[in-house]
Amino acid sequence: MRNGERVKGKSKGEVRQIFPFKPFYFMKVESVVLDGQFVRLEPLAEEHLAGLCDVGLDVALWQWTLAQITTVDAMAAYVRSALDDQAKGVALPFATIHKGTGKVVGSTRFGNIEIQNRKAEIGWTWIASEWQRTPVNTEAKLLMLTHAFEIWKCVRVEFKTDALNERSRNAILRLGAKQEGIHRNHMITETGRFRDSVFFSIIENEWNIVKENLTRKCYSS
Repeated sequence: MRNGERVKGKSKGEVRQIFPFKPFYFMKVESVVLDGQFVRLEPLAEEHLAGLCDVGLDVALWQWTLAQITTVDAMAAYVRSALDDQAKGVALPFATIHKGTGKVVGSTRFGNIEIQNRKAEIGWTWIASEWQRTPVNTEAKLLMLTHAFEIWKCVRVEFKTDALNERSRNAILRLGAKQEGIHRNHMITETGRFRDSVFFSIIENEWNIVKENLTRKCYSS
């Protein structure tokens, strides 16, 4: 019998799936604080709304996103949507806290979590302009990738971005992710534009090198 082969059971017509391991064993998706030297990723909560609004209603932050979060109501809906996805078990959203000031400086999340396939996407990331081009984003990605590959035992972590967003595409490549391709007309934005999305990934046998490079970028000075 081959791994994953479908076989008939004892009852007439019964079919059961044979796995060489428990498919849900490795990925225990639950709220967690990811703590680094520069940032702390806290489980997103409605209590973060005021801090998110203080830094996150800048139109420029949402140029390449599906939704335009430029009002308190829009940010509240953004937080509720993230928490709804968390309740469904397909997302784990965070508030990004700058440890030097204790301020909320953005948000990020794991999304499109597939426990049986041991994979997740990292995205929905935004950082207030004052903390861009600092170690904040790099360390946040290092913390999340470490959790994905070393705690969840993921075999794949995905990233995607708007094909027109050259800055984001280059930032994902600098993480060590490999570009896989472009999905044309992948999404329709709030403004009605048909968005092409570029997909990237890091897989488990690439993680050690990616981790070494990200660690050096974060902490070598």
